Amino acid sequence: MSVSPKSLETPAFRMMLYRRALHPELFSLSQRRCDRHGEYEVESWISPAGHLVRFSVDGQQLTECVVDAGDHLPETGLAHALPCLGEKEFELEAEGRLGYCVTLQTESLTENLYQSTLREMAEFAKEIGALCHRWDTAAGTNLSLIDAQKYKREYHVQSYHLIAANGTVLRTQSIFEIDPEPK
Repeated sequence: MSVSPKSLETPAFRMMLYRRALHPELFSLSQRRCDRHGEYEVESWISPAGHLVRFSVDGQQLTECVVDAGDHLPETGLAHALPCLGEKEFELEAEGRLGYCVTLQTESLTENLYQSTLREMAEFAKEIGALCHRWDTAAGTNLSLIDAQKYKREYHVQSYHLIAANGTVLRTQSIFEIDPEPK
């Protein structure tokens, strides 16, 4: 029996949802994309082991933030926070015109399965033109990517964060939605 040199620690990922924008200086950003579609505007940022998506309409904003170490982030405007362990779901009741829901899943893969998943996700990111950041550490190659679909009243976001240190894969699926009738 061989012992893997990989770390047994699980990254302390957290999903944090804010009712405001966050300043880019709080993050080590790798790529940024802005989209405008109908009534809404979206700004997406990707960083090593994390991402942010800011969705705004009519002066209201929601910002989804998934980070490995979020202790430096402000509490002002924080609507909800979830540890990214196992499988979780969260739905924010619409306030004004904005609604939001997310599901997240984490799993630890064997080395072979992690490497296979890493190759597949890198190819997928290239094929669809996703925001993607790949970086190397002593433990191996890591990857973060964001894919999104625009609809008239919804914006769907899928993110994947692959961390080589322990073969962790974090997947989030979020929907930002616009209620045509403000509450």
